[in-house]
Amino acid sequence: MAHVRLFRHYIHLPFVILGLIDFAVLALALALATFFRFFGDVDLFFGNIMFVVPSCIVFSALNLVVMIALGVHQSRVEEGMSGMMLRTIMALIIALPLCGFAWFLGSDWLWYLGDSGVLTSASVFGVFLLGIARSVFFVLVGKDAFKRKVLVLGAGVRARQLLQDLTTPFNRKGFVLAGFVPMPDAPVEVNEKYLLNVPGSLHDYILRNPVAEIVVAVDDRRKGLPMEDLLECKMEGIRIVDGANFYERESRKVALEMITPGWLVFSDGFKVSSVFGVGKRSLDLLAAGALFIVTCPFMLLTAIAIKLEDGWKSPVFYSQERVGLNGKPFMVHKFRSMITDAEKDGAVWAKKNDARVTKVGEFIRKVRIDELPQIFNVLNGTMAFVGPRPERPVFVEQLTEKIPFYNERHRVKPGLTGWAQLCFAYADNEEDTREKLRYDLYYIKNQSLLLDLLVIIQTVEVVLFKKGSR
Repeated sequence: MAHVRLFRHYIHLPFVILGLIDFAVLALALALATFFRFFGDVDLFFGNIMFVVPSCIVFSALNLVVMIALGVHQSRVEEGMSGMMLRTIMALIIALPLCGFAWFLGSDWLWYLGDSGVLTSASVFGVFLLGIARSVFFVLVGKDAFKRKVLVLGAGVRARQLLQDLTTPFNRKGFVLAGFVPMPDAPVEVNEKYLLNVPGSLHDYILRNPVAEIVVAVDDRRKGLPMEDLLECKMEGIRIVDGANFYERESRKVALEMITPGWLVFSDGFKVSSVFGVGKRSLDLLAAGALFIVTCPFMLLTAIAIKLEDGWKSPVFYSQERVGLNGKPFMVHKFRSMITDAEKDGAVWAKKNDARVTKVGEFIRKVRIDELPQIFNVLNGTMAFVGPRPERPVFVEQLTEKIPFYNERHRVKPGLTGWAQLCFAYADNEEDTREKLRYDLYYIKNQSLLLDLLVIIQTVEVVLFKKGSR
């Protein structure tokens, strides 16, 4: 199985395994640093190992959290081993003061985190050991390890959508595509080279050419499915999955072209309990409060910079009506990044290299400082910390008419950051908005405190590496 599902969120299995390996290697790095610093004798070290273990666990956990925040494991796909190791070095450096703070809080049992020599040595050991462990891991794993062999039943529009979206070089797919089996008397939209010749039954073909999973991506099920055949395959232990569910699992977004109101009604997800509501609100207040404390000096400097550029009488903040929970309008607040009469001719999409953006505005947009006043929207309850980005009423009205299920994104509070912001760049047109909706629906369907925490942690990567800013 190439994915594990934790609290309704799909995580690629190799990342989980690699994370566990990193955790063990980092614990070993601190143990080695402690050994050389304080012990030097193997018997003495193992005789006191229980005093060292707590420091090893906390050191590993803190470094791993920072690595997740910097997108270290995912960077292997996009940036290669060198990019992965560069982010790792940055993570180990950032984690040093966090380890010192952990020692301050628990100095009675985290003895070895208070020694700067141990922490520095452990970080150096960590870089080399992680490099070796990861290199060995990727050699042993191979290109297609942890990937299931998948056969798609159907070769029409839905099948073509799967082929286009899930076989790009940038998609972190966890499967190997065996091919597509066309339905009798149904139009074929998939390129001929991907089609499979199945002269007999699907079950007979599977016995000769084993696969782990059959994806049903038929355009019109009313024309009938080979249910007896599929049941035979199911009894052989082969997983049978709907095309829309497969798409959601592999891409971590919802396929708008494949779903219907019936799919939304009967699919797993969209479960919100009162306990989750209390937990989410508590997380909102905690995250917003912490962010306010950390960014308060930057907000003060931003206000001064805006005044210096445009004059002391110019407004610092820009308030705008947005659509919130259940379609109710509210006022969102930002630092002003455009000229004061930017929308004198009416509302328009923000664009790349927008001439209306000021010099200060260009900078604060790149580093996301312009969004910080929305902390107060989170504190007053009109926004959540994690959720779909709120849109303006005029655009919501237009997009609702053109994009199916667009109004469903208003089933939850809009957020300061969100799953779509992590996974997709800035949306400045209808097609980009359609793509972001796929991620928003995934979040709404699978929302949990774990997913919220994951989004909050990985938002650090967005800020540091300027993903999606415009």
